[in-house]
Amino acid sequence: MEYLNRVLGIRVVYKKDAPDFVNVIKKHMDRIRKDENAPVVLILEQLTYRQKEYLLRAHIPFIVEEKQIYLPFMAVYLQERGDGEKTETTAILPTAQLLLLFYVYHGCGELLTSTAAQRLGFTATSISRASRQLEEMSLIQARKQGVHKIIFSDKTPEQFFTAAKKSSEQPVKRTVYVPKAEIREKLFMSGYSALSEYSVLSRPVLDCRAADSIALWKNVSSGRLQNSEEQCAVELWRYDPWKLADGSCVDRLSLALSLSDDRDERVEACVDEMLLQVWRDIDGKRN
Repeated sequence: MEYLNRVLGIRVVYKKDAPDFVNVIKKHMDRIRKDENAPVVLILEQLTYRQKEYLLRAHIPFIVEEKQIYLPFMAVYLQERGDGEKTETTAILPTAQLLLLFYVYHGCGELLTSTAAQRLGFTATSISRASRQLEEMSLIQARKQGVHKIIFSDKTPEQFFTAAKKSSEQPVKRTVYVPKAEIREKLFMSGYSALSEYSVLSRPVLDCRAADSIALWKNVSSGRLQNSEEQCAVELWRYDPWKLADGSCVDRLSLALSLSDDRDERVEACVDEMLLQVWRDIDGKRN
């Protein structure tokens, strides 16, 4: 096992076998551990993300050639990337999308994930999972600097956002209509209401707001608009709009994503105008 010897300086007795289900593997390894009176490690050539999660959950030591080392009995966990993780990735995680947008607002370039975690209120586990998914989707690259992780890209913010839009999710899951008198919490403007603040679009008659939960209004909300003067549209977002909100509105990049399917030419023109100002603002911060 040259990889383990080279990385950790440990010489091992190597037994090659085909992997089986986790419980069978665990029993087999327990039997070998008892017979040999020594730690037993599962050696793999490839490992999918799902398989890795199962092995970690069962605390089964494993090594993936040239990629990962997980030895819980030595408190060692080193990893690059599990094979097949790209194919396991389907929809982008809400936390990953937030990190992606924060990275654009940062101006791209290099960004410490610890800085993003602090600003977005993420745990170490959440920021690690989010950045790893963006790597798997080939949207960013990453490198280590001591104990810190840095994500980076050679694209400009506009280029990066244009490329990332294909992998991004529509922020709005659904929309309900709530009596204005029932909304006592501060909700950021979204939809056309927000776009009218960011562009020359006229203020719409129907007020639109964003929330990460609509449970408060489950008894008074309706799936259909009944009165635009007495009701307010409340969008249920996939992630907390507070994380990136700008003033009294949801952030501009999320707003652009939420209106990406709108084919009204006036709306499209206003979104383009808004994004142009985003790129100007980011360039202004960097200069």
